Formats: sequence, C-alpha cells, structure tokens
Amino acid sequence: MNLQNKLKILNDPIYGFITIPNESIFDIVEHPYFQRLRRIAQMGLSSLVYPGANHSRFHHALGCMHLMEQALKVLRFKGTPFSEEEEEALLMAILLHDIGHGPFSHAMEQTLINDVSHESISLRFMEKLNNIFEGRLELAVQIFNGKYPRRFFKQLIASQLDVDRLDYLKRDSFYTGVAEGNINSKRLIAMLNVHQDELVVEGKGIYSVEKFLVARRLMYWQVYFHKTSLGAEQLLIRVLKRAKDLALQGTFLKATPALQFFLENKIDSTNFTDDVLKKFSRLDDCDIVSALKLWEDEQDFVLSQLSKMLLRRNLLKVKMQATPIAPDFLDLKLKEVCERYDLPVEEARYFVFCDKVSQQAYQHTNPIRILYKDGSVEDVAEASDQFNLEALTEPVVKYYICYPKA
Repeated sequence: MNLQNKLKILNDPIYGFITIPNESIFDIVEHPYFQRLRRIAQMGLSSLVYPGANHSRFHHALGCMHLMEQALKVLRFKGTPFSEEEEEALLMAILLHDIGHGPFSHAMEQTLINDVSHESISLRFMEKLNNIFEGRLELAVQIFNGKYPRRFFKQLIASQLDVDRLDYLKRDSFYTGVAEGNINSKRLIAMLNVHQDELVVEGKGIYSVEKFLVARRLMYWQVYFHKTSLGAEQLLIRVLKRAKDLALQGTFLKATPALQFFLENKIDSTNFTDDVLKKFSRLDDCDIVSALKLWEDEQDFVLSQLSKMLLRRNLLKVKMQATPIAPDFLDLKLKEVCERYDLPVEEARYFVFCDKVSQQAYQHTNPIRILYKDGSVEDVAEASDQFNLEALTEPVVKYYICYPKA
C-alpha cells in the first residue's frame, strides 16, 4: 500500500509557503514530464548578465499555481461562481502552461524543431498526461485550448494581465535584482473581478495596473532584451544550427541520445509524433551544456569556436540602436572575420549577424478593462490619467549587430 503523503507544503522565496492543493495535482508535479522543468532555466542565458537568475521553469510554474489559487479565492469571495472541478482544472492548466519549453527556454524553437511553438508542445504534453491520468485533465485541456465557454478562465491563463505575467515579472525581478520590475501581484489579484464573463480590474486598482505595465516595459529592455543576454542567446542558436547542419550532412557529433535525435532528424509539426514527444521530454539544459563541453574539441572550427565562446563567456560584441544596421558596416565586420579566421563568408555569418527586436508593452486588442462602481467598463489606456500609458501602446523596435570583439 502506498502511504505517501501527497499534501505537501513548499517554501517559495517570493510568496512564502505554497501548498499543493490535492493529490491529483501532486501526481502531476511528481511526473517526470513536470520534474524536467527543474532543469530548464526560466530566463535562458540571462544568468551570464545577472548571476542570480538561475531559477527554473519549475519555480515559475508552482508560483503561477499559487497565484491562480489566490485569484480564484478572490473571485469566489466576490460572487463569481465556479465548481471545484473547474477550479482544479484551472490550477492544472496554469501549472502546465510552460511544460513545452525546450532547453534554455526559446533557443530550441528556432533550431532543432521547425514551426512548432512551445505552446503547442505544452498542449501535447497535457493531452498525453490526460491519457496517463485517465481523463483527469480533460477540462484543463479545454481551458488551455480556449475551447471552454467561460471566457475569463482563458484570460486568467493567457491575457495582458494573466497569472503567468504576475508571477514571472515579480520572480524575475527578485532573482535578477532589478527592482524596477517588482510588481504588487497581491494587490493586483485583490482588485480582480469578473464582469459579463470578462476578467476586469476594479477602478481603485488602476494605479497598480499602470505600475504593472511600466514594470513590464522596463523588464523587457533592461533584462529580457539586455544586449548581452540577447547576443548570448543568438550565439546558442547558431551553435545548435551549426551542429544540426553538420549532423544532417553525416558528421557524427557526440551528444546525449535525446539531443542526438533532434540533431540528426528534421522535426516539424508534420512528424511531431508521440515518440518524438517522449524524446523531447528527456531533453533539457543539461544536454546542451554537456554537448558544448564535448564540441569544444570538434574539428569543425565554427562549432568548436562558438562552443568555447559560450562556455568561457567570451561573447560577441553587441551594438544596439534605434535605426537599421548599415549594410556597409555589416560587410566590413564580415570581411574582418573572414580575414581573421580564414573563413568563407557563409561561415563568417555565424559570428557576424544583425537582426531586430520589438516590444509593445500594451495592446488595445484584448485590453485590460477597468470596472467602475456604476458598472461601466473602460480600456485602461483610456481610463488612465497618465499620458505615458497611451505611449506604451506603440511598438518599440531596436536593431542590433553582433560581431567578435577586437
């Protein structure tokens, strides 16, 4: 007989004690699919800039579940009806919303797998777990898919003021030490309500929403799009791209079995089978780091050099600006690398490249709605008396170029 205690209390540095609410959710947390998130960095390679940013997707998922539980308590107290089954499904859905992330979060989506987003992989994992647990996740899958009729359920999981953002902004701010991103998630949750099946924020919470939107903008440009983090992630993308190109050409590269499979096979949405999902579930940050250490000694100069640069933090120089990179400057840097390393232009492009990033702090589509005491509802950008809030609706684009240091 299994007498394991499944009612666990976890100590979280952000919220204090987090309780696993029931045995079904405990079983999901204990499953290898979910435990894998312990080995997926929440912020990719940001720890190369912010040394404290070593927290995992596992941390984040549990934090989201805790905040969802708090949000549902607030909504039930304010008279929004929902069943215990719906509550459990929401907790399961938010717990598993990021389970489809690959190693270092976003790098793999652009290299080892083509045209398969982490959201679609998360859904595949949820469907698989639903089969394993004999249909216990059926309602959670519907909510995650946006197919459940109660609109505010989906908004709690994915919207411009969702539980996901409430956790990652506060958590990432804490672990990076960037105080500008710290938000009052407790206050924001206390101000939530439901009006005509839409998630809204009560009028007295408008200043907390303004702070939340500004904090998100600052975190993107100061942390998520920090030029060094950006350059490191692009470097990792090119390491994996080079390794995959070599593997597909017949070069044998030492790697873990899981990583070797994705290097040697072209995987996309048409052939992402259950067997591929099983192999994906065995892939995490450890596979990539161990491969980099092996590839340092590869005969291929590009793969070897890129691996050394990442492991030793001898990163590319990154210049970021408001205008597109001049073609002449890009050609000049390419020529310098060709001459320095005696490389053809095609291989020099692994070390010299340019691109752009954009961010829009707030979008009028699916807006955050403010509910007033008279029952009227207004878009927060129109309700706010802050002129800069409307400015946050404009996309900001920045261009960057990466190249080896002198």
